[in-house]
Amino acid sequence: MTKNTDFELFVTCPKGLQYALEKELIGLGATKTKAIPSGVHCSASQAVCYRSLLWSRIANRIILILSDTKVDSVDEVYEAALCLPWYEHFELSRSFSVNFSGTNAFINNSAFGALKIKDAIVDGFREQFGERPNVDRGDADIYISARLSKGRLTLGLDLSGYSLHKRHYREETGQAPLKENLAAGILMLSGWPEQFGVEGCLIDPMCGSGTFLIEAVQLATDYAPGTRREKWGFSHWLQHNDSLWQDVVEQAATAHEEGKSRFRGRVVGFDQDSRVVKKAWDNVRRAGFEEFIHVEKRALGEFTLFESMKTGLLVVNPPYGERLGEVEKLGDLYRDLGQTFLSFLLGWKAAVFTGNLELGRELGWRSHKQYQLYNGAIESQLILADLLESNRFKSAWVSPEKQLKNPALWKISHESRATMFKNRIVKNQKLVGKWAAKNNISCFRLYDADMPEFALAVDSYSSVDGQRWLHVQEYAAPSTVDPDAAIQRLSEGLAVLRDTLDVKPSNIALKSRSVKKGKSQYEKQSETSDFVLVNEGNAQLWVNFNDYLDTGVFLDHRAIRRWMNENCEGKRVLNLFCYTSVVSVQAALGGASSSLSLDMSKTYLAWAERNYEKNSIDSRRHILKRADCLEWLESDEGAGEYDVVFLDPPSFSNSKNMEGILDVQRDHEQMIRRAMKRLSADGVLIFSNNLRKFKLAENISEYYCVEDWKTKSLDKDFERNQSIHHCWKITRKDA
Repeated sequence: MTKNTDFELFVTCPKGLQYALEKELIGLGATKTKAIPSGVHCSASQAVCYRSLLWSRIANRIILILSDTKVDSVDEVYEAALCLPWYEHFELSRSFSVNFSGTNAFINNSAFGALKIKDAIVDGFREQFGERPNVDRGDADIYISARLSKGRLTLGLDLSGYSLHKRHYREETGQAPLKENLAAGILMLSGWPEQFGVEGCLIDPMCGSGTFLIEAVQLATDYAPGTRREKWGFSHWLQHNDSLWQDVVEQAATAHEEGKSRFRGRVVGFDQDSRVVKKAWDNVRRAGFEEFIHVEKRALGEFTLFESMKTGLLVVNPPYGERLGEVEKLGDLYRDLGQTFLSFLLGWKAAVFTGNLELGRELGWRSHKQYQLYNGAIESQLILADLLESNRFKSAWVSPEKQLKNPALWKISHESRATMFKNRIVKNQKLVGKWAAKNNISCFRLYDADMPEFALAVDSYSSVDGQRWLHVQEYAAPSTVDPDAAIQRLSEGLAVLRDTLDVKPSNIALKSRSVKKGKSQYEKQSETSDFVLVNEGNAQLWVNFNDYLDTGVFLDHRAIRRWMNENCEGKRVLNLFCYTSVVSVQAALGGASSSLSLDMSKTYLAWAERNYEKNSIDSRRHILKRADCLEWLESDEGAGEYDVVFLDPPSFSNSKNMEGILDVQRDHEQMIRRAMKRLSADGVLIFSNNLRKFKLAENISEYYCVEDWKTKSLDKDFERNQSIHHCWKITRKDA
């Protein structure tokens, strides 16, 4: 690479800041820029490369690209690294490390990928010199970057060495510190300092360790954020031009001296925790900005502006809550913050960075711009607002969730539409309700999205103490539906249900039935711990309407449970993925001689234990066991020991307690084969799942007798929605 040739660079940054980084790099002299979610590709001369390393406030790392190769095997990964002349970039005596990111079918983890690159580099040096350089993962002289993505391997030198967000002023931090480059990016997106001039002021009322304050002064005084770094990834690079580098460093020092003399604004931080304030002061002193920054202990309720402060920018990163119950408590804090804007900061601009947009709306101010950013892996919002009285909402914003949880806000907005819904509810209550009463069924589905305007599933439960409860599940509206219109219809639907069925509002539980992935499908919805006792046949069962997505009883499986009750006398039962084990309760009450019920959830097994106790089921013969059902099926345990097996796996699961991911479409054939091995000679497997597009593997009917039980397994209240689950009775062909 000659001195006149531009380098090809890839500059990484926090997700969401790529366009701000692109603008910054263009300002530093980069060309041919292209922003992608993880950073910016660009071209740069060596001088521009050095300036970017020293001056970039947003970048994490700057990678000098050496090659970009299509690879289809481990050998091709090795060859791509072997063919590069690494000896042109660092000496044999220098140590190196490899950072490998990405995986595919043949590189299944980053450690293996890094090992293959390391082997290639070592072998290349050995072929050239008969010796090899050392690897140092902790404190190397040269840092190699390898990235595998979409079948291509990109190799380069990390000229940063370690992440550029580390400015060396922050040894003390608060509980949830922002990284320095994220803080700088937020300030730049907020218009600091360009929009506020040399006398512009900045205040952070929840300053923590002072990161916003220090980054603001660095920006306002033209301080190069890399000034304090003593080690760089290019320090031992053979193409490093130290004279050129020193010129860049000296120019930065001159710019800062001029910037300090020019800036006459004030930067102030408050925090209610005196220990955090001390840490912030230590960081300010370490940064050398005591003359520009003032920090003191002051709670939000004690907020004030100093007389010498002119109109400027308020920037804040308030807490946003991650655990259940925290968010509701923080609403008051955000509302107080919004009131502070009105009381003290009219004419100012505000930049609020939060990981919870709903809380951001509690501020009560109209924003003129919002940016979606990421604080690590947490999706966050930067909310920008001009603090003018015209931008203050006249009435407090109420989140859709709060509107719908407050029966006083349920109202009918469209009379004729509400009347149509009411008529359908009355009709269903007459038909399904009459059938349920005749068959001694106290819990049933009353309505299931019969009308497109009201995409709800409404389940009616009668408790043993004579109260009526409604479990209302809202099917997620498509993205084409206006959210406000959807909330209006849902509010209207709740009002109709309350008034038509004469149900106490406190006995109506509302859930959103959007697609749940990963662990979120099991997370609590709230913390009421309110359980209600209901009847199903001769069983009494505990249900919970508020704390979980489901109530503890799948109503669509009622007919299956009735079959278990009527056909398991003297039988040995295996219940896999048992949930609250209601199937096993019905089998036991129907005379089953024994049962084994397996699930991974401690919560659901404890719930099942309460069901057993309520129905006086002998836990010595009817066993509840915590286990990974897939792992248990892979073992030889229980072979040929069960007369009835009930297998109802979730559609998908990646619980932290499981090895791998369960996908019922992919894994069902293997699960069925292994479950069949547990059956006695004339045993029966009932296989069910609720994946709408599920297709039973053709091989199953070749090996076993398969009877489609979908229609048989659904009662009258599910006639209109027969896609709610699939069900088959499977037996051996020689039975």
